[in-house]
Amino acid sequence: MYATIWSLLPPIIAIALALITKETYSSLFVGIVVGALLVNNFAPVATMDTIVNGGLITAISDNAGIFLFLVILGIFVALVNATGGSAAFGKWAASHVKSRPGTMLATFALGVLIFIDDYFNCLTVGAVMRPLTDKQRISRAKLAYLIDATAAPVCMIAPISSWAAAVSGVAADLDTGISGIQLFVRAIPFNFYSLLTFVFIIALSIIGVDYGPMAAAELTAMQKYELGSLGNDESVENNRARVIDMMHPVLLLIVCCVLGLIYVGGFFGVDAWGGTDCAGDFIAAFGNTDAFIGLPWGALIALLLTIVYLLIRRVVNFKTVMECVPKGFNAMVPALLILTFAVSLKSMTGMLGAADFVEGVVKGASEGLFNMLPAIIFLVACGLAFATGTSWGTFGILIPIVTAIFDTSSPLMIVGISACLAGAVCGDHCSPISDTTIMASAGANVDHVSHVSTQLPYALTVAGVSFVCYILAGFIQNAVICLAIGSVLILTVLLFIRSRQKAKT
Repeated sequence: MYATIWSLLPPIIAIALALITKETYSSLFVGIVVGALLVNNFAPVATMDTIVNGGLITAISDNAGIFLFLVILGIFVALVNATGGSAAFGKWAASHVKSRPGTMLATFALGVLIFIDDYFNCLTVGAVMRPLTDKQRISRAKLAYLIDATAAPVCMIAPISSWAAAVSGVAADLDTGISGIQLFVRAIPFNFYSLLTFVFIIALSIIGVDYGPMAAAELTAMQKYELGSLGNDESVENNRARVIDMMHPVLLLIVCCVLGLIYVGGFFGVDAWGGTDCAGDFIAAFGNTDAFIGLPWGALIALLLTIVYLLIRRVVNFKTVMECVPKGFNAMVPALLILTFAVSLKSMTGMLGAADFVEGVVKGASEGLFNMLPAIIFLVACGLAFATGTSWGTFGILIPIVTAIFDTSSPLMIVGISACLAGAVCGDHCSPISDTTIMASAGANVDHVSHVSTQLPYALTVAGVSFVCYILAGFIQNAVICLAIGSVLILTVLLFIRSRQKAKT
C-alpha cells in the first residue's frame, strides 16, 4: 500500500467522518487507527506501538513549542478579559466602527497587518476582534472564516514571514539560478488563491451576501443573537480599564514575538541554537528562524511584561492574575487535543508514502498538456494539502518536482511554483485537520466542525476561480490580466447569488 492511493485513505476517512458526525476527536482518532493498521499490515501490537510512539508521542514532542505558545496565548487572552480591557476595547470600537461591513473589513485589515506568522495571526485577531464582532452580531463562524482566510494567504504573499522563510528554505538547495527569497517574491503576483481570497472577503463584506451553511449561521446570529461561541469568553466590566489595557498588551506581544523570531534566527549574532550568523540581516534572520522556538520565547516575555504593566496600573490584583493561568490553559485544551490528533494523522500519511504517490502523479501529468500543468499542479497541491492538513509539507514535496519539470528560463516555472504555493494554501484552508484551521477555530472560540463546514463553500468558490486563472496563466503568463479576470468572476458570482436570493425573498 506504500506510495499508492491507499496512502490518502486515513485522512479521507477522518475528514468524511468529521463532516458527517460533526465530532472531531473520534473522527481524527479513527483516521489515525486506520493509518496505523495500513502501515503495519494489520498487526495489532505493531499498530498500537505506531499509534502511541510514532503518532501521539511524536506529535506532542515535535510540537511542544507551539503547544507552549498556545497555552501562553490562552493565559494572555484570559488575563486581558479579566482586566476588563476587552470590554473597554469593545465599547471604544463600537463607537468608531458602527456597521457589520465595517467590522468585517476591520477584522480583515488587522489580519493583513499581522503577517508575521499564521498561528500568531489567528489567535491575536480572534482575541482582539471578538468583542467588536459580537456587538455587531457577526457569528463566530463568520469571524473564524475571516481569520482563517486572512492568516495563511497574507503569510504566503509577505516576503517577511515564517512562510516566506519556509519556502525560501525549500527552494534554497535547488538549481534554479535565483535565490529562494527571489523565487518567492517573483511567485507572489501569480498566487491567485491568496490574492483572490482578499478580493472575495472585501466583496463579500461590502455586498453583504452569504450562502451555504454560513448564511444560516449569520441569520441565527442576527435574529436570535446566538453567535455559536463555545463559552468562557465573557468580558468583565472594570471602571479602571481603558482601551490601552487591551492595545498595549497586544502591541507588546507583536513586538516581543518579532524579536523572538529574529533572535532565534541569529539577527543579534550567531544564534543560540548553533545556526547561521545573520547579524543585522532582518530577512536572513527570518529565513533562519524556528517559529516553534521564537514564538514561545517572545510570548512568554510579553506575558510577564503585561502582568507587571497591569499590576502597576492596578486594574487587576495578583490573585486574579494567577487565576487566569489555569483558565487560559483550559480554554486551549480543545485546540491542543485536535492539533495532537491532526499531527498524528499526518505522521500516518507520511509513513504510507503519500509524498511519493503524489510525485508520481505530477510527473505522469507532465508528459502531456504542458501548458495546462500550472492548473494541474494547483489541483494536486489542493488535494495533497487537504488530505494531509499541511501546506508546508505540500510545497516542500512539490517545489522540487515543479523545478525539475520546467526549464529554469521558462516563465511557466514561476507560474508552476505559484500554483504549488496557492494550492497548498487552498487545501490547508479547506482541511479540517490543518493546524491553521484549528487555530482559527480557537481564535474565534467556535466549534471546529462548524467552522470547517461554513467556510468550505467560500474556499471552494475562490478555488474554482483560481483554477480558471491558472488555465489562462498557462497560455498568456500575465498575472495582471489573470487577476483582473479572476476578480470579475468573483464579483459576478457574488452578485448572481445576491440576485437569486432577492428573487427567492
